[in-house]
Amino acid sequence: MAAGRLLGVIELAGSPESVSQAREFVRAKLGEAHPAIDDVTLLVSEVVTNSILHSDSGNGGKVTLAIEDRHDLVHVDVVDAGGESAPRVCGETLGEGGRGLMLVELISQRWDVHQDDAGRTVWFEVRYERGSGDAAERDAASS
Repeated sequence: MAAGRLLGVIELAGSPESVSQAREFVRAKLGEAHPAIDDVTLLVSEVVTNSILHSDSGNGGKVTLAIEDRHDLVHVDVVDAGGESAPRVCGETLGEGGRGLMLVELISQRWDVHQDDAGRTVWFEVRYERGSGDAAERDAASS
């Protein structure tokens, strides 16, 4: 696997307004022409929402979002304060909630959760194909 390039890190308030800020951050860092922009933006929105709703970060804490381009996939880390329960995929498709991680499971190449005393990280990777002359390829070549 090729070495990655950190595109950026942002610390967000643990409040619902931060979800749109996270989406804007992803779009700015990847660029509108990036082949994975829509999938990564959707999954970031879902995971950041989960962090705010289901972790101790939603009680006035912070959520940290980091995004890295690894040549043929985008790696994202969402770090929060953790909580009583670990994130899990909810298999109930008609329920009121719980479909966010189902989308992560379906769309991402792979994902996982790491939790320790310092907090919790939900990470995922979205694979994409570089087209000849696409913006992501030009950016990588100029680095």
